[in-house]
Amino acid sequence: MLNQPFFQITLPLIITFVSTVWAATWMQNKRLEEMSKRLDDIVARLGRIESLLGDHDRRITTLETAKWR
Repeated sequence: MLNQPFFQITLPLIITFVSTVWAATWMQNKRLEEMSKRLDDIVARLGRIESLLGDHDRRITTLETAKWR
């Protein structure tokens, strides 16, 4: 007949191990997605700051040029 210790002991252990690894991997992937979204937000914000600083740099250059004329 069937090997009883395998179905009573080993198979439940294997199922538990596989489901635990799957859950841990799924949670890690969700965390990486959250971090990626946050990094994208930071990059977008830095782009806006760079744009503002470029505008200020042009204004300063214009004022310095007008001052020395």
